[in-house]
Amino acid sequence: MRIVLAGGSGALGRRLAADLQARGDDVVTLTRSPKPGPVRQVRWDGRTVGPWAAELEGAVVVNLAGELVDRRPTAANIELLARSRVEPTRALVDAAGSLDVPPRRWLQMSTLAIYGDAGEAILDEGADLADGPPQMAGVARQWEAAVAGAPCPVTVLRAGVVLDPGTPALTRLTHLTRFGLGGRIGSGRQWVSWIHIDDFLGAMHRLIDDGAPGGIVHVTAPEPVRNVDMMRALRLALHRPWSPPTPVPLVRLGAVFLRTDPALALAGRRCVPGRLLERGYEFRFPTFEEALADLV
Repeated sequence: MRIVLAGGSGALGRRLAADLQARGDDVVTLTRSPKPGPVRQVRWDGRTVGPWAAELEGAVVVNLAGELVDRRPTAANIELLARSRVEPTRALVDAAGSLDVPPRRWLQMSTLAIYGDAGEAILDEGADLADGPPQMAGVARQWEAAVAGAPCPVTVLRAGVVLDPGTPALTRLTHLTRFGLGGRIGSGRQWVSWIHIDDFLGAMHRLIDDGAPGGIVHVTAPEPVRNVDMMRALRLALHRPWSPPTPVPLVRLGAVFLRTDPALALAGRRCVPGRLLERGYEFRFPTFEEALADLV
């Protein structure tokens, strides 16, 4: 099966490309800067239709394109995050619409941050979207809207934090814990929706092989974790002692120096993968403690 990855040169895209190629798929990565490697790469600019469009014929399209979200919530960064997602998505839609043989199906990446700071509510795929904040709920709304008009079945993947060694999310968590900042953040009651890299890849296999169901799919572990419990598990896994909590004002101040968005730590979402569970997907790492024992 031919699988075309847009945004496949990022950390998550590289893992997915290598995984799919290892099982025998014909994987093509669309990239602005092709480099020699095991996965075939095709040049595109992420904005306009070009010769690369022929790669989409009869293929499964997986659109991961977008800049990393770990940045300050300034107007310029919000515009960058939106543009880096919307422009490639629209280019793909235009390219697919120009073909005699359209793509077989389309897996469109998105984020659970589209629900904003959702408190204690348990969110499945039918949950209402948040009105804000602009980063990332507002960006995600634009991202998902950009795929409208694709000439094939589209499944939107609202993903939790993907835990994978060497990637920004897990690296930041482990560094903070090792440096004595492994206490709860803010109240510690905020929910974190996450998924182990192996289950992310496994869910992608299921959606590619069995036929994606269309609509919205939550790609997240079945047991979200509160921040206080997540930080405790990290301290135990890394053999670190008790750490004092980090109050909200300090989180906001630290975010300035780390050039990140404090909402990444302070906002919470209690999301569950209703449709994956309905389709019989069995998670290898359903709890955060099991995932951490494997990853750290």
